Amino acid sequence: MARPQRLIELLAALRARRRTTAEALAAELGVSTRTVLRDVQALVDAGIPVFTERGRYGGISLLPGDQVDLSKLTTAEADVLRAVGLDLDRARQLGEEAVARSALGKLVPRRTPAAPAELPLSLHQVVAVDNRAWFADGEPGPDVARLAQDLRRGRRLRIRYRRSGSTTARPAVVDPYGLLLRADRWYLIADRDAQPRMYALSRLRDWEVLAEPRRLREGEDLAGVAAELGRELESRHEVTVTARLDADRVDLAHRVLGSRLRTVGEAADGRVTITVSYDQLDGVRQLLQFADHIEVVDPEPARRLVHDLARQLARAHEGTP
Repeated sequence: MARPQRLIELLAALRARRRTTAEALAAELGVSTRTVLRDVQALVDAGIPVFTERGRYGGISLLPGDQVDLSKLTTAEADVLRAVGLDLDRARQLGEEAVARSALGKLVPRRTPAAPAELPLSLHQVVAVDNRAWFADGEPGPDVARLAQDLRRGRRLRIRYRRSGSTTARPAVVDPYGLLLRADRWYLIADRDAQPRMYALSRLRDWEVLAEPRRLREGEDLAGVAAELGRELESRHEVTVTARLDADRVDLAHRVLGSRLRTVGEAADGRVTITVSYDQLDGVRQLLQFADHIEVVDPEPARRLVHDLARQLARAHEGTP
């Protein structure tokens, strides 16, 4: 792959991921790690907001925002970038300078009039990246590197996996697509009995590479299956709970509930009305962490469940332990 086209592929890869590594990009693009780092520097020099961070929790990422969006490019602009990359001189020689500048204008964020060289501070001085999860317990996680190496064999796996809420791990044979990193958590994406599954590596006890080659569904790949599972998980809302929440707990509700928090009403008498969606009624247990700052009002089964759980919790705390 020629460098101009590779730069576009590199941008697309960075746009698709929250964070990645030079090694992963090199494997995807079929080049050396050193070549990837040179290409990343070329993007930085062009003013595209690519950020690199060294260390265990480091990587390469495109700073969040909608300014770097390849879908904004016209067909002509995309063709020029694939032909000449970020080289305006070469575009000028081809009589395509105006198109190339238009393309770069859509990829490079709008700046203040000062040129990059005149800015007194570097990007690393004003951006810090720490990808560790909050309140991490320090326990060693799964050996992601070893699992990734095993996945590259293209074979089936026998895993031992503990489902959420269970205390024991059970065996299963799966056909793996690969690994997904989402919100600082790793997942194994695989088919089990020809059905897509997402396994959190934090609950994966161990695995064994089998002799048989993996049997993937025709036409499916890692990115597609991961996206399918993500959409299914986020749209699985069969129970909608209405509650009254203290207004000063709304920010906390956004952090704790995430996409489950569907609506937040206007404040009245110090409280707001919220709706929260769960895939089953038992999910309302999550609201107990708001303690006396919340009141579930609908549906009635959800209200009764919270009442019963609160009574059980009160009984458990009666007297001296």
